[in-house]
Amino acid sequence: MGEVSRRSDLALPSFGFGAAGIGNLNRPVTDDDALAVLEAAWDAGVRYFDTAPHYGLGLSERRLGAFLRTKPRDEFVLSTKAGRLLVPNPGGENQLDVENFYHVPTVVKRQWDFSADGVRRSIEESLERLGLTSIDLVYLHDPEQSGDLERHLASGTAALADLKREGVVRASGLGSMDAGALALGAASGGLDVLMVAGRLTLLEQPALADTVPACERTGTGIVTASVFNSGLLASDQPADNPRYDYGQAPRELVDRATRIADVCRSYGVPLPAAALQYTTRISTVRTVVTGSSRAAQIRQNAEWMRLEIPEDLWAELAAESLIA
Repeated sequence: MGEVSRRSDLALPSFGFGAAGIGNLNRPVTDDDALAVLEAAWDAGVRYFDTAPHYGLGLSERRLGAFLRTKPRDEFVLSTKAGRLLVPNPGGENQLDVENFYHVPTVVKRQWDFSADGVRRSIEESLERLGLTSIDLVYLHDPEQSGDLERHLASGTAALADLKREGVVRASGLGSMDAGALALGAASGGLDVLMVAGRLTLLEQPALADTVPACERTGTGIVTASVFNSGLLASDQPADNPRYDYGQAPRELVDRATRIADVCRSYGVPLPAAALQYTTRISTVRTVVTGSSRAAQIRQNAEWMRLEIPEDLWAELAAESLIA
């Protein structure tokens, strides 16, 4: 485990579970199946769990909390996110949130709020859904989508700083898929850790240009997520599942992923194993978070994280300009 930043004593395990899938991302998941996934993660040694109100309009938090309440609180690290409040949505019970890729009734709706009161309220409501008394780490969630990135990032960062001083949270962060927002958050020096989703992967590394150097300067840690780029690196044959950032992958990215897969195959290394381990080679990266709604996949991911990968593989990928 490594401390997330120079400004926090919170340490993160090297492998974490992202709980979007148990919020019915892309498909319905039963309570029993969600529990089986979480049990598989725990049995595989996972002790860092990440969720958000956004994930299934609170369903992910409720399911994760019900599971974690059965575990000793000092044995796991928990993070959630702020910036989207869940407010009543009269008449939404007969609609599904498929526009946001979640198969849940829209009995509530998301409302942007990065104000001090909004962030505090978000954490209080997350604790209620989780049924727990503490959250270790809170990320500002996708402020670039809110319509006023700089203002909302500044107000949210200040709000988390206050809550950290009060002891409500141990660490503050920013979670985003937007390279510009991540670079801005890193340069501010006001956050402990960035969750870099999809912008620092085996397939593409735009975060290396600005975000990683800024994190090095400011002593800010990185958690990498979406390391499979939503599916493109999730199997040895990228063309069989050409999903990318929740949509169809461009042809040039499928071709690039196929070239990477060919190199991995020549070393006897599964492409997903290389995708999981690639970012752990970057000094500012504290942990890799990955999720699934299938217990077997969680067990497989844990095995891939332990697989020994020869240094020559990384050297060849770099020589062919497939990684930076």
